Amino acid sequence: MAFAKFPLRTVAFRSSFSAWQKSLVRTFSSSRAEKESMATLPSDHELLRATCRQFATEVLQPQAAVWDKEHAFPADAIKDMASMGLMGINCKAQNNGSEMDYLSYAIAIEEISRGCATCGVIASAQNSLYLAPIDNFGTGSQKDTWINEFASGDRIGCFALSEPGNGSDAGAASCSARKEGDEWVLNGTKAWITNSYEAEAAVVFATTNKSLKHKGISAFIVPMPTPGLELGKKEDKLGIRASSTANLIFNECRIPAANLLGDEGSGFKIAMHTLDGGRIGIAAQALGIAQAALECAVEYSQVRQSMGQPLCKLQTIQMKLADMALRVESARLLTWRAARCKDEGKPYIKEAAMAKLAASEAATFVSHQAIQVLGGMGFVTDMPAERHYRDARITEIYEGTSEIQRLVIAGQVVKEMKV
Repeated sequence: MAFAKFPLRTVAFRSSFSAWQKSLVRTFSSSRAEKESMATLPSDHELLRATCRQFATEVLQPQAAVWDKEHAFPADAIKDMASMGLMGINCKAQNNGSEMDYLSYAIAIEEISRGCATCGVIASAQNSLYLAPIDNFGTGSQKDTWINEFASGDRIGCFALSEPGNGSDAGAASCSARKEGDEWVLNGTKAWITNSYEAEAAVVFATTNKSLKHKGISAFIVPMPTPGLELGKKEDKLGIRASSTANLIFNECRIPAANLLGDEGSGFKIAMHTLDGGRIGIAAQALGIAQAALECAVEYSQVRQSMGQPLCKLQTIQMKLADMALRVESARLLTWRAARCKDEGKPYIKEAAMAKLAASEAATFVSHQAIQVLGGMGFVTDMPAERHYRDARITEIYEGTSEIQRLVIAGQVVKEMKV
């Protein structure tokens, strides 16, 4: 069901969202002082949060279970999100983006993921993995070609770094690219690519000089579909089942030399920079899942009677709800801090890793505890608790596993406190 078909309250909300969008540049530049508080959000960000929450509640939550069960890509919902400016959140207005800050991005992804984790990851992959590297490292011509129609939400992109033989070891890319005249020729396979079946372009990383190891990796923009590029089977996943995930298989795939992104050999640097920002997006997605699981548990505990009283009056359940809420709120503050550091041009590698680690582990913990609160009802698809549990698990894996986040954090801590 398209968002435009919803009742008048929804139409009014879209009008308020449009007015809010028009005041972005003015309000964001004038509210820097307001951002000093870590406990509260500036008024314009609160409006964005309420807007996305209403959309998630009215549009996404009622359909999320169906999309999950049928593995159905939520095309209409993604179009609605595009009309709200959520498919090109951080891109400049001249490139059809919304020109919001990164805190806005984190807020929007959390609220969207609260309604549907699949919609959250589709938007996250579009914004922080596909659009961000082109926006940060692309030429003016590349931005015009590969951002304008994507930031508007008319088209979707994807990001291809992982391979069947290398996940956490991103510098060991076996996918290769060789220069022939005014073309690059790509060969190899990329794995676990989100949005693969809907994407019309991909940011792809391939080795151009094997002897240089990670310094010999370059980044490319590959149109989709294109000769020499095939899609593998859609993966049948535990969670986020409405998004497509598949291999990209390159066999003598030729692209113009102008599609090299950044300098030759700068691919690893581009990938790491992109993942640092992307981790804030996944932290936000995990937060949305955790918040949804917490709300499900709290609401159920108030209506389910046991021993003559609501579950929420039982001390054992209260202990669970307290621990769940503590983890969600703690992870949210870490995520907001990481986003604000990025907005303010401060170092945020450690902060992004902390946010991603805390939020993803909170999502797994909270969704697990939600099932315990619901008991048998948490194990069946009549309630969303089991879907939250399935969706949460991937947040500890993609865009850097929890183990990798701990390595990143430790490395930064030692660097900061070097004697």
